[in-house]
Amino acid sequence: MIYGKNINFLRIRRYSFAGATIFALRIMKRTVSIHPKKLHSIERKHPWIFSGAITSKTDAFEDGDLVALTDSKGTILARGHFQHATIAVRILNFGDKPIDHVFFKNRVSNAVQTRRNSDLFRDDNSICRIIHGEGDGLPGLIVDYYAGVAVVQCHSIGMYRELDKIVPALVSALGDDLIAVYSKSSETLPDRSDVEDGYLHGECETPHIALENGVKFNIDWITGQKTGFFIDQRENRLLLAKYAKGKKVLNTFCYSGGFSLLALQNGANLVHSLDSSKKAIELTDANIDLNGFTDQHKSIVADAMNYMKDLPEDYDIIVLDPPAFAKHRNKRHKAVQGYKRLNAHTIRQIKPGGIIFTFSCSQVVDKQLFTNTVIAAAIETGRNVRILEQLHQPMDHPISAFHPEGEYLKGLVIQVD
Repeated sequence: MIYGKNINFLRIRRYSFAGATIFALRIMKRTVSIHPKKLHSIERKHPWIFSGAITSKTDAFEDGDLVALTDSKGTILARGHFQHATIAVRILNFGDKPIDHVFFKNRVSNAVQTRRNSDLFRDDNSICRIIHGEGDGLPGLIVDYYAGVAVVQCHSIGMYRELDKIVPALVSALGDDLIAVYSKSSETLPDRSDVEDGYLHGECETPHIALENGVKFNIDWITGQKTGFFIDQRENRLLLAKYAKGKKVLNTFCYSGGFSLLALQNGANLVHSLDSSKKAIELTDANIDLNGFTDQHKSIVADAMNYMKDLPEDYDIIVLDPPAFAKHRNKRHKAVQGYKRLNAHTIRQIKPGGIIFTFSCSQVVDKQLFTNTVIAAAIETGRNVRILEQLHQPMDHPISAFHPEGEYLKGLVIQVD
């Protein structure tokens, strides 16, 4: 058995192994009828079906059941995972095709090969995302890779119930590049008492050292945020490095110091890393020590919004990379006001000619709204601002052409005269 000695505690029980065939046959009988006026969503290949589009009864369904979507004539249009929620079905495949081990093997293999083709598996880079939900045709599934360790986070119970197919697919696709597979879904599926974290294949001690563009990072998927690291800023950190030579940099919301380290590696004179979390600063300091940049670095524990109101020092470059200010549409206005205040404080405080890297990872704040918000902040300050670069998530966080909601990270490089 490839999963190793710890597979039992994941409680996959009736979802796999001895009962797999019987359970699969029961699932295949699950059908969901879609209202004729809602079929356009499937025709456009959008991977979500909302509960209001379903006309058949689903009371007997369990979260995570594999269901077939049909029109009023009973024709199977797609298959996906059901959940008693606003997003009732996450579509895995359009048409009448089985969702089995072959399906997962092909999808995972395709995703991994795409990363290999983009040269993300290199001697100086061993960190990347290898599965990005809808962007890789596997909604509800995130897999991040850290120097041989694949960390799995399921955002739907359906994907959690497919782990017996996902793990061998990862083993097959990664081959000798795989040391271990770790499941970390308890925080993304908090309402499920049967979801536990642990190794599904192999084991690896943490913190585990991995490389991003030549910089060493301590990765701890067990106690760290998300899967242990924020991979989506890799290319933007590399861009900052091009601006940083000879400069004094302030990296706010620093978490584990990614922007700080890339700036230091590429010749920044001095970098200050700021975060309200003492634990985050400890992570940053450990990574600074790991790379030998202690003399050029200072850590600050403080609330960034308050700190930016009256900076005690001048900086050439300031990075604003806050956590999501809004995760739901009804919080969007409040989030926009937060982004405006943060950027206005920073634009007022930065020295003439200074550069600001400013970001939003709030999916409900699209790139045009974010840009308009930064412009509004600039108008409020009365200073002249130029947009030098427009930033986004990297290729290992792909966006399905049929699922624009997958575009969540946006950013600007601005210069303040």
